[in-house]
Formats: sequence, C-alpha cells, structure tokens
Amino acid sequence: MTSAAPWALAIDQGTSGTTVAAVTPDGKIRATLYREVGIRYPRAGWVEQDPKEIVDVSRSLMLQMVEHMGRAPACIGVTNQRETVIPFHRHDGSPAGQAIVWQCKRSADICREHRARGEEEIIRERTGLLLDPYFSGTKIEWMLRNNENLRSHAAAGNIVFGTVDTFLIAALTGGRAVVTDASNASRTLLFDITAGEYSPELAALFGVPMAALPEVGDSAGRRATTDPAHFGGHAIPIAGMAGDQQAALFGQGCVRSGMAKNTYGTGSFILANIGTECIPPEQGLLTTVAWQIGGVRTYAREGSIFTTGAALKWLRDGLGLIKSYEEVAQAVASVDNTNGCHFIPALSGMGSPFWRDDVRGAFMGLEQGTRREHCIRAVVDAAVYRTQDVLERMGLQRAAGLEELRVDGGMTVLDYLCSTQATVSGVVVRRSHARETTVRGAGLLALVGEGIIPAVSTVAESIGAQADAFAPDHASMVTRKADYASWKEDRDLLLSQRELLGEG
Repeated sequence: MTSAAPWALAIDQGTSGTTVAAVTPDGKIRATLYREVGIRYPRAGWVEQDPKEIVDVSRSLMLQMVEHMGRAPACIGVTNQRETVIPFHRHDGSPAGQAIVWQCKRSADICREHRARGEEEIIRERTGLLLDPYFSGTKIEWMLRNNENLRSHAAAGNIVFGTVDTFLIAALTGGRAVVTDASNASRTLLFDITAGEYSPELAALFGVPMAALPEVGDSAGRRATTDPAHFGGHAIPIAGMAGDQQAALFGQGCVRSGMAKNTYGTGSFILANIGTECIPPEQGLLTTVAWQIGGVRTYAREGSIFTTGAALKWLRDGLGLIKSYEEVAQAVASVDNTNGCHFIPALSGMGSPFWRDDVRGAFMGLEQGTRREHCIRAVVDAAVYRTQDVLERMGLQRAAGLEELRVDGGMTVLDYLCSTQATVSGVVVRRSHARETTVRGAGLLALVGEGIIPAVSTVAESIGAQADAFAPDHASMVTRKADYASWKEDRDLLLSQRELLGEG
C-alpha cells in the first residue's frame, strides 16, 4: 500500500464499546482504536445507554484515527448495534432521551398485548421477524406511551426514532442527514422487507408516526457528508451503512448465497446469505435484509442468541471469576470436561429458536466437586451449544451441504471454542485473521459505495484467504455430541420449568 492509497474510516458502535478502524480496499485493517461505553440497568430487565456518550466516544475515536493515519479518509462506513433505538431532535441531531438497548425487556408486556390481539402473523409476514422486545418497534411504542411530550413532537416530525447509525450520522452532519439503510430498517418491526419500505399499516399498529422515521436507502452508496463544524473541520462522504451483523457477514466475504457466519460478541448472531429472493423464515428463525446495493436487496436467514460474550463479561465483572481471555483459555485447558456442570446462557432471555423472554440463566448439575474451571468451561461450551441449536434449526450441517462456518468476535480468540464448534457441527470453522470483521464490513461497504472497490464479488476474493481453519475432530465427535445432548436435556428442563410456573 502506498502512502496515497485510499482508505475508509469505519466505525462499529457496539453495545460494550466503540471500535474505529482504517480499512483498505484489500480488506486489511491497518489500525484500530477502541473504547468501552457505559451501560445502565435502571430496573430489572431494563438496559440503557447515554446517547451523548455514544456520540462523544465515536467522534473522538474517529478524529484520533484521522490524526493517526496522517490524512483524511476517502469515505466513512458506519455499523452499529442494531435494535437499540434513540429519540433525537430532527433539527440538530441532539438526543431527546436515553438509548434503549436491544437487550432491554421493558416492552415485553406490549409484545404480549400485540400477540393477544393476533397481530404476530402479519408482523411475521411483512418483516420476517417475531414479536419480541428485542426489536425496535415495541421500544418506540413504549416511549410514546410513557412520554406525552415525546408523543406530540414525534407526531409533528420534530423527533426522530433512529437506530444508532441514524443518530450518529445526524450528529456528524449537524442534523442535515436523517438516514438509515435497509438492513437496519429491517430490524424495527416497521419495515416491509419485500416492498423495501416502511409499512404505514405496521407503523399504525405500533402507534409510530411515519414522520418520526428516518429515510431508508442503500447500504453502499453516498448517503451524507460530515459537517466540518461537527467533525473536526472534515467534510467526508458517508458511503457505507449496515447493522453490525450484516456488516460482519459482508466483512467475512459471505457475498454469495449459501455462505454463513457467526459472530461471538456480546451475543451470537448466525447469518446465512440466501440471495435476492425473500424466503419466508423457518420457525424460530428470522429473515432479514443483509444489505441493499443499487436498490437491490440481498437477504439473510438469521438466528439471534442474546448471551455469549456477555456471559464471560458477567463472570469477570459480576462474579470476579476471571480477569481476561487468557485466564479463560487456561481454565478450559486445565480440565477434561465440565464435570456435569451445564450453563444455560439466558441472562437476557432465550433468543433463536425459542424466543422466550421469561427464561433466566442458570448453572445446572452443580455438585461439591464442581470447581471454578468447570464453570468457566461450561460457559464457553454453552456458546457452542447455543450456536448448534440455531445451526440445526437452519439445517446448516455438513450433510446439508454447508462446507464451512466463518466466525469472528472476541470469543474466537479461544482456539477451544473454534475447534469444539467445528467438532459439534461437523463443518470447518474458519476464523478470520481480523477479529474485527464487523468494522471491516462497514469499511468495505463504504469503499464499494464510493466505487473504490469496483464489485461486490471482489470482497469475497480478497477475504477468503485471510483466516485460520479448524477441522472437526472426528475422534472426539461422539463424546462432544453426547455432551451437547446432555446439555440440551438441562436446557429443555429449564424451559419447561418456567412453563409450569405459568411464566412461559
């Protein structure tokens, strides 16, 4: 790469923190910066973040990266925690309330009301999603129900309810651009994924004024330009936008139908590219927009798991059992098994394919011989097993023709996780050399949007070789599958107990 080679400034505003990277057209990440972002839990089941902190951290890291690179980027790509929603003032992009995070369960009762009225079928048909507090629509309805001032300003179009991409871009442009892309819009319960536009019928169902929604467009293509007054004197085109899991799919080079990836982040999200036909989802799974380029939408099948890396963070911050991934690797290697201990990772309910917001996490099978190391290994195993739950429902197995599963995210630093996933699923697990494939996807989308990368197919070619392969260990496959079967028994026991208590 010469000193004059173009690069994209890519930002991934995630739940736990914000990552900024310099991405070049060959798919290489030349530099990264990261800073944690605070999370608040004001009540049981409620999860919030401070929008001002989100934008301040993001802008600061972006300007640091420009300074580090010594020259301005060719373009900016934005990716984000998807279903988190922020109310903000249309005229200047300033926040009008807290960010309600995707993990938040405050709208669970609203979901039950819609379900009781028999509205889930039309929602499922139009959006490819399910009625769950995970998605943005019921969070917006909750805010409108509980804030009369917000309700009146939203009806007048003065307040926008935006996902994090919309809020960040509004902040970087001083409110001049109020936009989102089809991948983020498809996570709101308000977007008709076949028609490619917000549905007035769904908006009315959730009581959301159409005037309070951002403009939807392509995931790659110039959508806005930063206002120098709001971005350190720089006017840079914003040419890439996508929800974080869709950006990771793109950043993994899964641009052809049949390719699949899993991101082991705060949660885990398995996405399989299904092409340009919007195929209805299987039970317990989602159909979502992967990206839209040149007005053409590519779709993905998705399974959403709410707790994977978040469980390790809980072991660190909540229980004090670990301090780092190095300690996790040591603990896992120090024992041959979990001694019958199983962890059910439902710290924020159970996502795909169960969609149970009433279930809570549990360690099961504990006995006097259970040690710290067994519990840690059980948490890592649970990430593998929940992924397998989704792969089986998707039919993504070796016998079904899946050759490999491309993986990324913080937990993939653990070789044990990758090798165990390969053995349990029976397919090759390919771990990206770049751990941050989400931010890479945002950068690549921006480079495609500016025409610096001439074709989407080029992305797959440049990414494919940049990975480590973990093959299934056939010698231990029987044992590992038996462990998974035993874990499933405890999982189903926990699910059934909640039903018996009348909470299912």
